[in-house]
Amino acid sequence: MHFPRLAVTLTLVLGVAACSNATRFGPGAEGQGAGMGPGAGMAGNAAATGTADPSSPAYFQNTVGDRVLFAVDQSTLSDGARTTLSEQARWLTSNPEYTAVIEGHADEQGTREYNLALGARRASAAEDYLISQGVASSRLRTVTYGKERPLEVCSSEACYSKNRRAVTVIAAGGTPTS
Repeated sequence: MHFPRLAVTLTLVLGVAACSNATRFGPGAEGQGAGMGPGAGMAGNAAATGTADPSSPAYFQNTVGDRVLFAVDQSTLSDGARTTLSEQARWLTSNPEYTAVIEGHADEQGTREYNLALGARRASAAEDYLISQGVASSRLRTVTYGKERPLEVCSSEACYSKNRRAVTVIAAGGTPTS
């Protein structure tokens, strides 16, 4: 009949052991040594994640910029969007082994059908600009998600604005897919 008390005691002991201080286990246990911490393995290593390689999709996403934003109910490119898309076009023309899918998105206001059409117009606007900057149309494809894939679910204008976007997704070679 002491089994419940034993089970509780054992659970507490294991819980305390799991939360114990790493210094009890000697040097390197806190990530200060061979094989641990930023710069070791994949964690925190820019070269390993591709952000240091200017021809990598990670570099495109993190440095060039993979998205442009739109005003409410608009598919017209702003000056900032054109600047980002020009950088994307420069990267794509320098890296012909990649294709791209341009995703059109909308905020959650409005009907599903309206937002799908708006997302399609936004993706097409970004695609047309990339083509005008020298990217071959055969390397691009558009898809619309409307309000189906929000970046954030919200009810404020500051948040809605993040969802009104076109995102350029990079893929290696072949026909662009999403």
